[in-house]
Amino acid sequence: MFGNARQYLTEVRGEFHKITWPAQKEYVGGTTAVLVIVGIIATVLGLIDIGLGQLMKLVVPS
Repeated sequence: MFGNARQYLTEVRGEFHKITWPAQKEYVGGTTAVLVIVGIIATVLGLIDIGLGQLMKLVVPS
């Protein structure tokens, strides 16, 4: 059991050294793109929510 765990951890360490991390410019650009897309989607969904709320006020008067 411990031999298998040791072998597994050795292989994980070997694979970890093969990872190529992106440059700072790449991940900053990716993060910025994600934040912009999330902001756009949130705005669109918020406007849809407001519109449907107003529609419900017309359909079901309080």
